[in-house]
Amino acid sequence: MEKLNNNQVMKALEKLRGWSLKDGMIVKSFKFKDFKETFSAMTHIAFECEAMNHHPNWENVYNQLTIKLNTHDVGGVTQKDLELANHIEDIIRT
Repeated sequence: MEKLNNNQVMKALEKLRGWSLKDGMIVKSFKFKDFKETFSAMTHIAFECEAMNHHPNWENVYNQLTIKLNTHDVGGVTQKDLELANHIEDIIRT
């Protein structure tokens, strides 16, 4: 998997509403109704992550979830991170 440069990442993020590039990761925070809804979304995301063998850095506090994605093996953002971000968006929308 090839590391994308900042211009490539920024161009790709134009199609991922709310995601930003920070400290070599793509990042987005989500706010849900309550903890149960947040945890449910995290569970659905976890199954997709496991299927892709690609796991996020994430933090959950009550009804808020922050997800940070990068590919540790290459030390930056790759196409795999962008694919996972798209899957996460699909999960959150359902």
